[in-house]
Amino acid sequence: MLVSTKGRYALRVMIDLAENYDGHYIPMKDVAARQDVSLKYITKIMPALTKAGLVEGLHGKGGGYRLTRAPEEYTAGEILRLTEGTLAPVACLEEGAPPCDRAAECKTLPMWKKLDQNISGYLDSVTLLQLMGQDPADNYVI
Repeated sequence: MLVSTKGRYALRVMIDLAENYDGHYIPMKDVAARQDVSLKYITKIMPALTKAGLVEGLHGKGGGYRLTRAPEEYTAGEILRLTEGTLAPVACLEEGAPPCDRAAECKTLPMWKKLDQNISGYLDSVTLLQLMGQDPADNYVI
């Protein structure tokens, strides 16, 4: 699995929206400047995030985007699946893939399935809050 620029930038945008949320919509030109990412590229990512309900947008004066949930309610896996389409390490494990004629005798299929479970399990365990560096579980004292 190779995460594309689109997936990496979507994570950066979501983290930026979470870190800079003050109750108002955040203009994408501000996010683009802070993240050193082309505004044109970000505007190609935002419709998918909006359509999926991860963010909400407002056009016009005072417009921009904001998260629809708390940062701890988003996972890296959710964001990457949306932007990448799949996290599967091989084509036969992608959602909706046609059945493989060799699956019954494939010696490597169990390995690929386990890798797929590990990738998904890990990315689904990482929240936006953790990526912000504000995981409450990291602030314990003995």
